[in-house]
Amino acid sequence: MPDARRFRTELVKTLALASPMMAGQVGQMLMGLVDTLMVGHVGTSSLAAAAFANCLISVAFVFGIGVLTSVGVLVSRAHGAGMDRHKQVILCSSIWLSVMVGVILATVLTLAQPWLSVFRQPETVLAQAKPFIAILSWSLVPALVFISSKSFSEAVSKPLVPALMMYLGVALNVFLNWVLIFGNLGAPALGLVGAGWATFISRIVTMLGTLLFCLRVTSGGFSVLWPGLLHLPTMNSLMRIGLPTGFQYLAEVGAFAFAAILMGWIGTAALAAHQIAITCAATTFMFPLGISQAVGVRIGQAVGAGTEELVRVIGFGGLCLSGLIMLFFAFVYAILGHSIANSFNSDSAVVGLTSNLLLIAGIFQIADGIQVTAMGGLRGLADVRAPMLFAFTYYWLCAIPIGYLAAFVFQAGAVGIWAGLATGLFIAAITLTTRFYLLTRPGRRFVIVLPTEQITSQ
Repeated sequence: MPDARRFRTELVKTLALASPMMAGQVGQMLMGLVDTLMVGHVGTSSLAAAAFANCLISVAFVFGIGVLTSVGVLVSRAHGAGMDRHKQVILCSSIWLSVMVGVILATVLTLAQPWLSVFRQPETVLAQAKPFIAILSWSLVPALVFISSKSFSEAVSKPLVPALMMYLGVALNVFLNWVLIFGNLGAPALGLVGAGWATFISRIVTMLGTLLFCLRVTSGGFSVLWPGLLHLPTMNSLMRIGLPTGFQYLAEVGAFAFAAILMGWIGTAALAAHQIAITCAATTFMFPLGISQAVGVRIGQAVGAGTEELVRVIGFGGLCLSGLIMLFFAFVYAILGHSIANSFNSDSAVVGLTSNLLLIAGIFQIADGIQVTAMGGLRGLADVRAPMLFAFTYYWLCAIPIGYLAAFVFQAGAVGIWAGLATGLFIAAITLTTRFYLLTRPGRRFVIVLPTEQITSQ
């Protein structure tokens, strides 16, 4: 097959797999957006408490998601190699791993409650945030089981059901918010606590639906989840790949959280503008994130099937696709930035600053889309340790120091902080793409990191 034709063929396959993944990621954003909009009608202090609680919970959740990226790596390789028994073993091990990670994170967040005052939030905010955090913390268990099941489904090229379950969860969350926050249908009006229970119940439903689908895909039934079938070498492989990715995700989310703190040092308008711009950027980022996941799955399948010649084609096809999509959004932010900012806030100072930040967002999102796609390609190759070290370097040794110097030493303010973030993301895009290029040179052979020789029919 001619190279150009092969490139187009693989690009179409990647886009077909990525489309429901992108839809599912947007669904994740919608659940948080719905909670924010509905809690906002309860009162300002409730909204502030929700924002504070979600900030803490999201850091833990992102770490858990990073750990569970290993599920897609192992399952896609087993699927490509036709190892059906191994897929069942990975599913069992990954579900119990997600339960374990969720319980550990929830326990840490629960035990940390007496020390939340260190964040210097108003007492009214802390009083409402604590019971909300207690509920949301334990909702991480079903949320992470859903993530694990979703990754499994996507790795066997069946991403539609998890995406649909995500939107079912969003719809259920809206209904339960209406009932439990405001006290409709005879229920007590629980306010912010009601939103916590609505999220908890919605996450259980999405978890159950997706997990049942995975059991159907493996044709193993509930016996697949029996704890006695846990396979420690497989669990070890999941942790060996997942933990570096979890810390890599922590480095990124921590840098962006610290950027928000720096914005607070500048002033209220800067922090408000940052929040609006980062919300927009996070929403459009879901598109290359879906492509990144599809690229990782397809590369894992190619390695498992022994079709190494497709790895580079799939990877660079995904990079081109992400770059073009983010170039489109860059034009949208450049042309409509002021109108977008005005739809969120009427303060002229906030609107003006937000439009400037959206212009920078459009530029750095091109790099962000490329770096996350390259990262997905490397993850498909099970290359996770070097990217973890890179992440610490370009976020904490480049982006944050440059942003600080630009904002406070050279007096560039909020724009300076975002210029620092943009610099870090461009360094990431160049570094990760170069590494993927070098690791996929023609003639390169890849090792399937599966402890298959230790798996029996049990």
